[in-house]
Amino acid sequence: MLFEIETPAVLVDLDIAEANIDRFQAYCRLHDLNCRPHIKTHKLPVLAQRQIAAGAVGITCQKVSEAEAMIADGGIDDVLLTYNVIGAGKLSRLRALAERVTLAVVADNSQVVAGLSEAFAAGGRPLSVLVECDTGAHRCGVASPAAARDLAVTISRAPGLVFKGLMTYPPVGAAAAVQAFMTEAKALCEQAGLTVSVISSGGAPDMWNAHQAPIVTEYRSGTYIYNDRSLVSRGVCQWSDCALTVLATVVSVPEAGRAIIDAGTKVLTSDLLGLQGYGHVLGRPDLMIDQLSEEHGRITAKGATGLAVGQQIRIVPNHACVVSNMVDAVYALRGDKVEGAVLVAARGKVQ
Repeated sequence: MLFEIETPAVLVDLDIAEANIDRFQAYCRLHDLNCRPHIKTHKLPVLAQRQIAAGAVGITCQKVSEAEAMIADGGIDDVLLTYNVIGAGKLSRLRALAERVTLAVVADNSQVVAGLSEAFAAGGRPLSVLVECDTGAHRCGVASPAAARDLAVTISRAPGLVFKGLMTYPPVGAAAAVQAFMTEAKALCEQAGLTVSVISSGGAPDMWNAHQAPIVTEYRSGTYIYNDRSLVSRGVCQWSDCALTVLATVVSVPEAGRAIIDAGTKVLTSDLLGLQGYGHVLGRPDLMIDQLSEEHGRITAKGATGLAVGQQIRIVPNHACVVSNMVDAVYALRGDKVEGAVLVAARGKVQ
């Protein structure tokens, strides 16, 4: 057995993760960018604290509950929440969160701004709000620089709020679009008498090209700490840079060209991200994980798989971020030495 760990299990090589943290922090420092890592990838306060110790200005969270879990143990005091917050319950929790850390949120419509204002109007410290902008991904975000200015003005006039800046999550390869949109939006905001303190962009696939949009002051990347098959396929990293792997055991070899492992969609997830197959078996590029059910993964090969019942394999998943949310704990490694299990504090924190 490779490790005396019950499988399927998620392994995190801390040496690789820390090297990834330091490498991207050095890049940000070189290009005068603030690094604000997105913790949705690892969901572990200990790794967030390591990112901050390396020089990150704070962390990015997607949901209120995720932020609550990340700051529970202390050591993290600056959070950007990059999701429209809607509903009395969430807004109440957001107020409590703002009392504990330096907090900023985003908004892309006046209804969200109105809810934030109602929640924070009576508070002592105003809530910082960034306007989320659509620079080509067509998810959330205002659709034009003029709309960004208009919403920024609305925020600046809303009781309990202060306009902080602009935020975007662009598609891959859109640095020029980010530069053009944000340059115009910033100018329009300044013409309206507003100060744009932060321009925040993100995305792991383009993290080494962040400097191509020099108007950006802050970059948010999540997957870089672990890396995964999708990033290797894009040329962003190498297999040796992948800190997170799934340890699985071969449970059946019905025929020479087919083997079954104990990791299915409940561990590897069904994410393809444009790839063929559901992960890369380290050291065996000839193998294809071509089919998953909930508890089973099927491995095929053009010839014999060469796998035996009871054999363990390590798999780099297509998408590391989702895998982190599938398990209660990950196993921290230093090389081949298991340091122990680490609870995934923000697992399931989707509210």
